[in-house]
Amino acid sequence: MTHQTCRTSLPPLAAIVLAGGQSRRMGQDKALLQVDGQPLLVRTCQIAAAICNPVAVVTPWVDRYRPVLPKTIHLIQEPYPDHSRSAGPLMGFLRGLALQSSPWVLLLACDLPALHSTPLRSWAENLTTLPDETLAYVPRSPQGWEPLCGFYRTQSLQPLKDFVDKGGRSFQRWLDTIPVQAITTDGDTALFNCNTPEDWQLFKDSIQQNRYPLK
Repeated sequence: MTHQTCRTSLPPLAAIVLAGGQSRRMGQDKALLQVDGQPLLVRTCQIAAAICNPVAVVTPWVDRYRPVLPKTIHLIQEPYPDHSRSAGPLMGFLRGLALQSSPWVLLLACDLPALHSTPLRSWAENLTTLPDETLAYVPRSPQGWEPLCGFYRTQSLQPLKDFVDKGGRSFQRWLDTIPVQAITTDGDTALFNCNTPEDWQLFKDSIQQNRYPLK
């Protein structure tokens, strides 16, 4: 089966990659950490592009990332992070979602080093089977929703605007206000995210032990 044949079985799908964090706990820019021979942000965009078109990165650091990203990746400028309520992943998602026209959007954080295309494609193939009222298709763990590796209808834009206009900034709380279908993950390692040097070392050790497949 060719790559193009695989893509035609999926609904029209755009992707938004969030790269707005300051990486304070990591001590260096997480998006530029090297995974499988390339910056983590580049790798995330390439994985998204396997099933999505277009792919956009929402970030304050447009000048930093433009040189390393393929020209096909759109960059969406967001405000530089500060201590106001104008920043954060929910606000980044709102900024990106408002510019999309595909019926579904895949949202990804840039700090998922074990991410690979197999589960994303499998999950995306389920989108056409969801009830019309479902606005999000998101993994759920015992700790709660995993919103930064999930699928959202562009119709969720207005409920998101309404939530933000009332002062809401929590992804978890917003998801609790809309119809969401939980993705069954069976502990998929693709959801592992890196926030600290210890997380990064754990990831590298796991790669050496073949516990985190990269393909």
